[in-house]
Amino acid sequence: QVQLVESGGGLVQAGGSLRLSCAASGRTFSSYAMGWFRQAPGKEREFSAAISWSGGSTDYADSVKGRFTISRDNAKNTVYLQMNSLKPEDTAVYYCAAVLAPYTDYVYARSSDYNYWGQGTQVTVSS
Repeated sequence: QVQLVESGGGLVQAGGSLRLSCAASGRTFSSYAMGWFRQAPGKEREFSAAISWSGGSTDYADSVKGRFTISRDNAKNTVYLQMNSLKPEDTAVYYCAAVLAPYTDYVYARSSDYNYWGQGTQVTVSS
């Protein structure tokens, strides 16, 4: 089992940057594929980015491709989401998620694939 805690959200002007972090408990973090999702008010939770257990594979939603970068540091049990060129439409609560998937570079883009979720961190982008 793994517990996830996000941090790094906040208020930023359009065009700015933020880096979200997701710290995981447990000794088997490197066995989990990770993802970032977001949910804006009145909207469904949507996929943003995903990374395989080794970091060898990544995937991005079209809406963030070229602006967001997902990475992980297995020695620190942490996954990151670097967000650049932020837009007001990026405003949402951002969640990290984990699914047990060792020794495969498959990445998961559906929220139903994930077993563990953090509590979320608010990102607000002003125009």
